[in-house]
Amino acid sequence: MKKVNIIIVSILVLGLILTSLLCGCAPAATAKLQVVTSTSMMAQIVERVGGDRVDVVNIIPPAQCPGHFDAKPGDIQKLVDADLFLLHGWRGEKFAQELITSANNPDLTVVKIAVKGKLMMPPPQLEATQTLTSDYWMTPPVQLEATEMIAAALSQVDTKNSSDYQKSAAELAAKIEAKGAEVQDRLAKAKVSSVNVMCADMQAGFVQWAGFNIVATYGRPDSLTPQVVKELVDKGREGKVILIIDNMQSGKDAGAGIAEELGSARVILSNFPDCFENTETWEKTIEYNVALLLTTIGQ
Repeated sequence: MKKVNIIIVSILVLGLILTSLLCGCAPAATAKLQVVTSTSMMAQIVERVGGDRVDVVNIIPPAQCPGHFDAKPGDIQKLVDADLFLLHGWRGEKFAQELITSANNPDLTVVKIAVKGKLMMPPPQLEATQTLTSDYWMTPPVQLEATEMIAAALSQVDTKNSSDYQKSAAELAAKIEAKGAEVQDRLAKAKVSSVNVMCADMQAGFVQWAGFNIVATYGRPDSLTPQVVKELVDKGREGKVILIIDNMQSGKDAGAGIAEELGSARVILSNFPDCFENTETWEKTIEYNVALLLTTIGQ
C-alpha cells in the first residue's frame, strides 16, 4: 500500500514539474491597451487604428445625445480599468470629469480629440478656440483629422506599437478620402445645391458639407414653442422647402410638425455610427445618411 502511495505522489510531483516547465517556456501573453471612448464615433476609429492591440469600451449609446447622457456607476469601473480615455471636448460631456475623479486611476491618460477643423472652414459663428460639434463629425475632413489625432493618442500611451498605429491610420485615411470623394460626386450629380431644406441644428454641419441649400435650422423639441414653429413654417413656405432633416440624437421627431405643415418630405439622420442597423463604421453611416437623402428627393 505504501509503495502505491509513493508511486502516486511521484506521478503528481512529476506532473507539477512538467507543467511548470511548459508554462515557463510559453510566451507571455501581451496585454492589450484598454481604451474608453465617450462616443461611438471615436470608438470605431480606435478599433480600426488599434486593431488587435486594443480593447475598446464606449460610454454613450449611439442613439443618445451626449449632452443629455447620465453616467452610471458601471461607467466609473470602465475608467478604473482603462489606460486611455478619449473625449471630444464638447461642453455636453459634463459627466466626464466626475467619472475621471471617481475612478481615481493614477495610470489613466485622458486625451481630448478636440477637432478644430484645420482641414475645413468652420462656420463663422465658431470661435477659433471652440471645437467642432457633432454636426461636423460626419464630414470626411473632420474624420481625417480625428483619425490622425487618435493615432497620436494611442502612440503616446503605447509607444512600442506607434508605427503600427500610424500605418493603420494612414490606411483608414485613404478609405475616408475615397468614400468622401465618392459621396460628394453622387451629391453633385444629384444637384442637391438646388434642393431647399430645413434641418435640425445638430445636422447643419453635415448638411452644409453635403451641399444642400439650408433655408433655416431648428433646435431640440423643447425649444420649439408654437411661436418658433410658426416662424419656421413661414420661412419654409417662403424658401420653398421640400425636405425636413431631423437628427436622431437631439430629437428624432423635432421637425415632424413642421414637415406636416409644409407638406414636405422628412428624413432622420444620425451623427454617430452604429445607431441604425449595419452602420457600425463611419463609411456605412455616411452611406446610410446620403442614400436616405437622395432616395427621399427622388435621386
